[in-house]
Amino acid sequence: MATNTITDATFENDVLNSSEPVVVDFWAEWCGPCKMIAPALEEISEEMAGQVKITKINIDENQDAAMKYGVRSIPMLILFKDGEPMATQVGAAPKGKLADWIKSAL
Repeated sequence: MATNTITDATFENDVLNSSEPVVVDFWAEWCGPCKMIAPALEEISEEMAGQVKITKINIDENQDAAMKYGVRSIPMLILFKDGEPMATQVGAAPKGKLADWIKSAL
């Protein structure tokens, strides 16, 4: 299972109403560090399938969710559990650190 792209319109259904925890990657096309962590998130998505869902939302095209959750710096990852933000990771990090962050928040 790869990462899913979500939008402001699908945010409630895909994230807030999800039966499993969801990591939302707030990113933008022009953001170099965002592109650096994308392959790691794809791998983590496959390795942790069934435990967590990993999604991406482009903040240039979907500003409502970014504003609602106070995204000021990207990449910013927020882990949602039962519709609530449980943990936040700001900035690029190696795959191992990202996986550990997700596991610790579950």
